[in-house]
Formats: sequence, structure tokens, C-alpha cells
Amino acid sequence: MVEAYARLLRAQIHSQTQYRLSFGVDVATAALSTLVEAVVVFVLFRVTPTVGGFGLREVLLMSALAMFAFDLADLLVGNVERLSFYVRKGLLDTVLVRPLGALPQLLVTDFALRRIGRVAQSGVLLVAVLVYADLDWTPARALMLVLTPIAGCALFMAVFVLGACVAFWFVESGEIANAFTYGGKEFARYPATIYPGLLRRVFGYGFGLALVAYQPALFLTGHADPLGGPGWLAWLSPLVAAFAWMIALLVWRTGIRHYRSTGS
Repeated sequence: MVEAYARLLRAQIHSQTQYRLSFGVDVATAALSTLVEAVVVFVLFRVTPTVGGFGLREVLLMSALAMFAFDLADLLVGNVERLSFYVRKGLLDTVLVRPLGALPQLLVTDFALRRIGRVAQSGVLLVAVLVYADLDWTPARALMLVLTPIAGCALFMAVFVLGACVAFWFVESGEIANAFTYGGKEFARYPATIYPGLLRRVFGYGFGLALVAYQPALFLTGHADPLGGPGWLAWLSPLVAAFAWMIALLVWRTGIRHYRSTGS
């Protein structure tokens, strides 16, 4: 079964790289968009010395951690957003009748290799920010740096799947899903201190977005949490990501059972 998925993935990559110039332009364009997002932080600090009580180094670190985690998740599962198109056109029927898992099929069939440009750019940005931040490294902080992108990516992947599942109940679900996926990335890029208390509780800690970059950045820089949160909160990100995946898979299976063919 793994070999079947691998063949589907190789076929997608082969077809997308046939026209190398077009593929190169797509990758470069994707990378440029990540650079623009980083520039926004510098522009923000042109008009204010601090954001939510944090300086440029801390906010850049939060933004870079969030962007790298999100871009990696977008590369791996971002194409699940096309589920609404599959449901609307009745194409999901062909996926369901194959002797393969529906979710893995969607992920490999519409795999967008061009997004690797965003991952590469955000990875380079993260390395540059780490050098610029001049952190005082310890074994615990090095481990945190390894865990943070992995856990953040896993959390965003679960959010992508959850957002796509809306299509099982609301066909025109693109904007609803984007509010949680791309909106979640924007939320995670900045300090939790800039948001009202209700938003912090619901999205920051209810959805776990404060654990994607805010809490890990506090741990990496040794900055005390202005909100009074304990330092060990940053270590909860893998558990939160695992819990998010449990919910995502449960909702996915419920949606599959709820799905009724369009008949087209």
C-alpha cells in the first residue's frame, strides 16, 4: 500500500517538473511571498519600538518559527483544501472507491511541490533570525528548537485537515477553512500579549496557537511571560499537536460517513 502512495506521489512530482522554467518561476514566487511576510515585521517596527512588550529580535523569532512550521505543513497537507472542489464536483466518489485511504490519496494526488520554495525561504529566514537573536544556547534550548517546528507543523497539519472537513457539511467552505489555517498562522506569528483576553484563551491556548511560536520563543530567549504563564508551557506543544490530530482524524472519519455522493 505504501508503494501505491509512493507511485502516486512520484507521478505528481514528475508531471510538475516537466516544464522546468514554469516550475522554477512557481517556486521563486512562493519563496518571495515568505520574504514579503518577513519584511512586514520590519515595517511594523518602523513605527513602534515594541510589539506587545517585545522587541524586534523576539518578534522576528516568533514570526520565523510560525512561518517555518506553517510552510512545512502547507507543503505536506495544504492540498487537502481541495476537498471542497472534490465534494462539489463529485470527484470524491472516485477516491472513495479505490482500495486506498481517502485522506492519503488526497494528500499525494494533489501534492504541490512548488511550495518547497516557501519552506526553503522560511528555513533560511529562521536560521538568519537565530543568528541575529544571539541566543544563549543550552541543551534544553537546542532540544526546544528541534521540537518546536515539528510540533508546530503537526498542529498546523491537523488544522488544515479540520478546516477541509468543513466541506462535508458546507460545500462552499473555503473562506471558513482559511480563517483557521492562514488566520492561525498570522495569529501565531505575533506575541499573544497583543490580543484581547478572549482571543488569547480561545485561539492561543484553546487551539494551541500560542504554543507554536510564542511560548517556545519565550523559552529560547529566556524572556519571562508577561501574562504570567509558566515556562513549562512551551514543552506541551507536542502533546497539543497529538491531541489536535486525534480530533482531526475523528472529524475526518465522521465527515466520510456523513458524505453523500452528488450523483454527477
